[in-house]
Amino acid sequence: MDTTQFNPPLVAILRGLQENEAEAAGAALFGAGFRLLEVPLNRPGALASIALLARMAPAGAIVGGGTMLSVADVEAVHAAGGRMLVAPNCNAQVIARAAALGMLCAPGVATPSEAFDALGAGAHALKIFPAEMVGHAGLKAFKTVLPPGTPLWPVGGVTPDTMADWVAAGATGFGIGGALYSAGTTPEILSSRAQAFVDAWRATQAD
Repeated sequence: MDTTQFNPPLVAILRGLQENEAEAAGAALFGAGFRLLEVPLNRPGALASIALLARMAPAGAIVGGGTMLSVADVEAVHAAGGRMLVAPNCNAQVIARAAALGMLCAPGVATPSEAFDALGAGAHALKIFPAEMVGHAGLKAFKTVLPPGTPLWPVGGVTPDTMADWVAAGATGFGIGGALYSAGTTPEILSSRAQAFVDAWRATQAD
């Protein structure tokens, strides 16, 4: 799957999203330009939120699950309408099943060995996690050994102000969690934060 079709390549991580808040959150994010939404599975009601967001996603946008740790998670998210796998780890069996179902696969990696294992299993993008631990120097090292054009998406501690430095180190997209959304974030605040991230990303591409 060509990840360049998702522009901006920013994944909104909606940890703690409640089903009754999903529609308003989705409208705020899609309205600001986000095209990749992730609802982590380690909270109650995640699948219902994924189903609702998938139904309202505009053309060119997809919704998926985060913290997907098993093939059963892949099957459940796909059945709910999710078309993206995000995980904190690299599990070849999980990645391969999601890829076979046509899902965008962005598993978590923190070492070159994990990165190559993930790509070998069918990953389309690599979630560099935790980004704070890998750091800019680590990301640069990843880029020197991975196949040219491999999408590298740092996740963890990313803010609009730090995106430019990550892009300079080799980032081609981001997963954005607490700085964008946490349980109880109002649609108005979410919309403002989302726009700030989209604007910061576009600024990195204009340099």
